Amino acid sequence: MNLREITSLIFIFGLGFLLYAVLKTLPYGEIVTGIGPVILDRAPEEVGTANIVASVLLAYRGLDTLGELTVLFVAATAIGLVLGQRRPDTPYDPEAGFILRSAADLLFPFLIVVGAYIILHGHLTPGGGFQGGAILAAAFFIPLLASPASSLNHHVSSLIEGLAGAAFIIIGLIALFGKEYFLAPLFGTGEVGELFSAGSLPLLYLAVGLKVGAELAGLLARLSETEASD
Repeated sequence: MNLREITSLIFIFGLGFLLYAVLKTLPYGEIVTGIGPVILDRAPEEVGTANIVASVLLAYRGLDTLGELTVLFVAATAIGLVLGQRRPDTPYDPEAGFILRSAADLLFPFLIVVGAYIILHGHLTPGGGFQGGAILAAAFFIPLLASPASSLNHHVSSLIEGLAGAAFIIIGLIALFGKEYFLAPLFGTGEVGELFSAGSLPLLYLAVGLKVGAELAGLLARLSETEASD
């Protein structure tokens, strides 16, 4: 038995023990925590969001969302460092088919509009920065599939990513010093259900959407460039 097999067995037994401990500890048929009903009752008044999930992600649990953005940033940075130095020796320019080129041209504006809509309405309907950002990333990556010789401007995507991340933190710090806790809604809650409501949460979702979109687009472009060089 080699080292890899031993390591795999240790991992499997460790994971099994962890799952057993969790399942044995959590009671079935009982409410583990009572925080859910409290948030459902208070979120519209305290945060001003029609989408309760948005109030959790960007207000009650906003610091954890910042951690998720950091994890995505670290992953994209690591891939960029590993793959960024690999460049094709010769241009890789296969002729894309008519259907792919036409679909890429047709989908681009629709994906931009849909992504922007999901981001800007994240505090009202299901969606938000992560989902809308992924759609924006797809909008910029699909044309690269249709034209592999073209490339994404990584300097621009890195700039957008950095500015969006800084905006998220700055808004959170302003709320921390002005309202005593990180990412507290600024500018008032407004009227629930209106586009301009929930204070600063739409701005936070905009920052998240731009950051996620720039990071995912850059990551996919790096992978595509590396595949072209192989």
